Amino acid sequence: MTKEELQKIIRNIPDFPVKGIQFKDITPLLKNPEAVRYVIEDIKAHFANKDIKYIAGIEARGFIFGSALAYELGIGFIPIRKKGKLPYKTVSITYSLEYGENSLEVHEDALNRGDKVLIVDDLLATGGTTKATYDLLSGIGGDVVGAAFIIELTDLKGRDKLPCEVYSILQYNI
Repeated sequence: MTKEELQKIIRNIPDFPVKGIQFKDITPLLKNPEAVRYVIEDIKAHFANKDIKYIAGIEARGFIFGSALAYELGIGFIPIRKKGKLPYKTVSITYSLEYGENSLEVHEDALNRGDKVLIVDDLLATGGTTKATYDLLSGIGGDVVGAAFIIELTDLKGRDKLPCEVYSILQYNI
């Protein structure tokens, strides 16, 4: 598998979820074991020497790739969920979206102060959700060493919002 082959697997869906948006659909990637392995191995190799203790996966696609990556690295996984989805004591953050607000939560005991964490999600667009995740994890004492994505929409400049290393396998101009 190469980056070019991976790029061909990702499907473009025009005008989804609204007119003018070119949605990058990763579901064809998910049914291709070689493509999934490529994504996990690529991110694993990039962050191999960072002494990461946890992968924080953003709901929902970050769960898919983040938990597989945590397994491969032999480290823990921290779910970053939408408000009201976690059963224990949580810390939450509310952030702005293009069309309103959203809230994310993490268990207050998800990590120990100074633990190194890598944020994982499928796509980086404007960076709002990832920045909120960064702030949430930093707020409970995590040392966020980076954020990794399969896809980055470079024109939206989401990486500019993130005060950590940003790694994306594929980059698209929109």
